[in-house]
Amino acid sequence: MIPAAPTPLQQGEPQRWQALWRDAVRDPRQLLAMLDLDALADGLSEAAARQFPLRVPRGFIARMRPGDPHDPLLRQVLPVLDEERLVPGFGVDAVGDTAARSGHGVIQKYNGRALLIATGSCAVNCRYCFRRHYPYAEDSAAAAGWREAVALIAADPSVHEVILSGGDPLSLADHKLAELTEAMRGIPHIRRLRIHSRLPIVLPERVDTGLLAWLRGLPWPLAVVVHANHANEFDASVDAAMAALRDAGATLLNQAVLLRGVNDSVEALADLCERGHEAGVLPYYLHQLDRVAGAAHFEVSDATALALHATLAARLPGYLVPKLVREIAGQPGKTPLLQGTTAAAG
Repeated sequence: MIPAAPTPLQQGEPQRWQALWRDAVRDPRQLLAMLDLDALADGLSEAAARQFPLRVPRGFIARMRPGDPHDPLLRQVLPVLDEERLVPGFGVDAVGDTAARSGHGVIQKYNGRALLIATGSCAVNCRYCFRRHYPYAEDSAAAAGWREAVALIAADPSVHEVILSGGDPLSLADHKLAELTEAMRGIPHIRRLRIHSRLPIVLPERVDTGLLAWLRGLPWPLAVVVHANHANEFDASVDAAMAALRDAGATLLNQAVLLRGVNDSVEALADLCERGHEAGVLPYYLHQLDRVAGAAHFEVSDATALALHATLAARLPGYLVPKLVREIAGQPGKTPLLQGTTAAAG
């Protein structure tokens, strides 16, 4: 049995989460050996691992099932030969980020919102990531102390919400995050702050006293959108992190991606929605896969997605059913997948 990491509120050294980050597993064969799955080594892709390296915290590995080659958490992180297939329609800029750049590390696709590519770092590299080919080295809003990003937001009174994304914005140190929010504090038209982060799920130790102090000091209403695709991603350490975030004043939402072999059943989706709610997180979006090169083996057809969503809606109360959406480059919002409609969801 792989030992799980301690809960995030057991305080050791002040930056304990960074030590756990550095201790992440980066060798696919080591990961398989830890799970008694050495026989899967023949299916690994060295080319995919070079292009988009494996990185997975040991606490997340502890939630995987040893001996199970179909474990839904393992499937999300293991670089496999299927990633080498060239599939028409799958490219390096799946959602039109390049065309939506308005400045260094700033993306503006939707009315009233500015998204900051805060960093390219993540605690886990998800194989279906739509930004797996993004040029982070050339385009990070944190560069030069956030000055260009803050100036763009300050000059555009239509921006009412700032979204921190990446990469993962919570991979930045507390003082770097505070640097940004202090610079934005005097911008009168900002009404909300949103943080998109997978760290509270895959490395819940990140939710420590320093981060919580920063969150409590923010002057805006706060939404934290976490990312879990399967109920098994939740454990006691994640529950503790979610409780701490709520206590700090955050509204918690979950966005998931519909992934073949991970959550493409009504049972898996219902378990995810209900388990997230037990942790205080409401379902937000269920995304159809962004068609990024290397991820075609995760795709679920629209017909199957619609059937799953309809059955899910019949099984769960409405507040536990996420919106089934696709992001289409150039559209003014996420596009719902609903029979006979193409309206934007915002």
